[in-house]
Amino acid sequence: MKVVHIYVCPTHVYVGHHGQPAGTAPMEEVQEARLIAGRGIEGDRYSLRPGTKGQVTFFSEEAWLRLCREFNRDDRGPDVFRRNIIVSGADIDGLVGREFDVQGVRFLGVDYCAPCHWMDHAFAPGAFELLKGWHAGGLRAHVLSDGCLTPEAAPCLG
Repeated sequence: MKVVHIYVCPTHVYVGHHGQPAGTAPMEEVQEARLIAGRGIEGDRYSLRPGTKGQVTFFSEEAWLRLCREFNRDDRGPDVFRRNIIVSGADIDGLVGREFDVQGVRFLGVDYCAPCHWMDHAFAPGAFELLKGWHAGGLRAHVLSDGCLTPEAAPCLG
């Protein structure tokens, strides 16, 4: 599994917003993330709210690139899905209920992260249904060990 992007946001923008516009706090790309066991990524919204389903979220670069092709979009980055860690080369759905390592940091896959209806607005109308059909919304995970993650390469849309 290769880390290609890491995003943090100190604010939840969709909690309590069902059926309403989301908040406006952007995801911020970072070149290094400090992970704290039992908490998440230092400074991210999940690390600041104990008791969440997942302390970090993963999303597949392959799902993002497939959506870019399906909708002929090159103007939406993977940050629009509001997941923390964008990875390539991994079946992240297969990690639910399993422990795994990324760059020496230990995680436990907790739950499939279902796509949300707002993905139609954030990416393109129809993105929600495609992601749901592909079972490609992401992965919620708990952080089991302290450590740092860094992106290993930038993605190429070409």
